[in-house]
Amino acid sequence: MQTHPRTPAPWTPPRGSDVEMAKVGPHWDVLRAPADIGEPALELLGDASGAVIADYGLMYWLIPAGHAQHWRGLPQVQALGVHGTEVTYVGVPPADWRAGPRLHWRVPVGPERYLTDAARLREALVRAIAAEPAERATPR
Repeated sequence: MQTHPRTPAPWTPPRGSDVEMAKVGPHWDVLRAPADIGEPALELLGDASGAVIADYGLMYWLIPAGHAQHWRGLPQVQALGVHGTEVTYVGVPPADWRAGPRLHWRVPVGPERYLTDAARLREALVRAIAAEPAERATPR
């Protein structure tokens, strides 16, 4: 069963030693959530999660381009994508930055990890938001 897009990534993270600003939209959109919601959502997604960037208490999922425009009404979750003439950029860490708290890959891009299915991510975030705050703060 395919749980998230498994196509080879047409985009790859920077290989250098510094953060790169990447334009949202051409290759992917982004969903941003605070880590107290994002970590439980990541656990609910398990292997169905694609790549995730983390930075000082925020998590950014890469989702298929064009899907951010369909996201409305989830508290504390922001959809970043191309909306009319708006242009958005996201800081992307080098491929080998895999530890925080600074900007890093919480789930790195790889051959089997690129984009997260937007519908599954929405379901996981809704469940994480609905959880009692004490449940969200407790590591599982």
